[in-house]
Amino acid sequence: MLVERIEHKWLAAFARTFTLCQVQPGEVVAIVAETQSRRVNVDLARLALEGLGARVFEVTLTTPTLSAPAPVRSTGASDAIAQLAPVVASLARADFVVDCTVEGLLHAPELPTIMQGADGKRPRLLMVSNEHPEILERTVPDPALEGVVRSAMKKLKGTQQMHVTSSAGSDLRVSLDKAVVGGVWGFCPKPGMVSHWPAGLALAFPAAGSVNGTLVMAPGDVNLTFKRYLRDTITLQIEDDSVVAIEGHGVDADMMRGYYKAWEDAEGHRACYAVSHVGFGLNPAARWDAMTFYDKRDCNGTELRAFAGNFLYSTGANEVAGRHTLGHFDLPMRGCTVQLDGAVIVNAGELVPEALA
Repeated sequence: MLVERIEHKWLAAFARTFTLCQVQPGEVVAIVAETQSRRVNVDLARLALEGLGARVFEVTLTTPTLSAPAPVRSTGASDAIAQLAPVVASLARADFVVDCTVEGLLHAPELPTIMQGADGKRPRLLMVSNEHPEILERTVPDPALEGVVRSAMKKLKGTQQMHVTSSAGSDLRVSLDKAVVGGVWGFCPKPGMVSHWPAGLALAFPAAGSVNGTLVMAPGDVNLTFKRYLRDTITLQIEDDSVVAIEGHGVDADMMRGYYKAWEDAEGHRACYAVSHVGFGLNPAARWDAMTFYDKRDCNGTELRAFAGNFLYSTGANEVAGRHTLGHFDLPMRGCTVQLDGAVIVNAGELVPEALA
């Protein structure tokens, strides 16, 4: 197991990332964390920010009592703030917010209010994923990634239909009419921007009734909620956004069925089965095989959402479609071909550079 301590190389990685976020001397920077946060990342963030001359304050919240029917992992929807108004107000008044919560504030209910800012200015926010610092060191944001992600987002915004196929048997169609498109490249230099580190993907949150077809997950594809590479084939039949059948034998399929069922029983509806977002990875520095090298406690798996050429299918909360649930699966898949209105963007798991020029 890797040791968690202050290392100069990791401090340099944090300083490099904050420099890309254009942290300036005298800026007010808030670090928001919780009692179960990876403390070494909080300390590295504070030291790097102070080295850049920022005025830093830290808000550490108590990690809330578990209320979910099953463990919650990698949702990007921290409940640590718990609508505490003084915390929201202090973050909204910072110039820059460094998010070191366990799950992250990316989909937290308080984020819109925080990003509205106060006193005539808006903060920028960087979510530092709950990874071991070595992972963050390997995936320090590359400025060149911004142009690639922006190009992919532009393609998605101009697309009516995404078509995903694979040699394993996937055949999925996603209407992107009225979808909300997003993308992250790992740094946020302008007020009102939100990003996360590691980064490098473009995605869309489809409107209700937009997704139909078959998604075949093959051995080597990833269930990031479980931090597990699949050993078995799982076929998901999707109708009107929702997974209506999980076909397959073995423990991988059984675990997926059981996790879905736990949320369905607890929440009294099937929103957990429905699509949250779809997208594809763009980061050549992110590795599909990265989880092989780390204990589960050392990684959050954000890197695997972003490895170049993956197709990312996620189920769970989708505000665009009016669905809310804490049950969430992120499912990065290899070897898929992704077409946007017939133009091939990803060919059998490989990005097509000229399509994103």
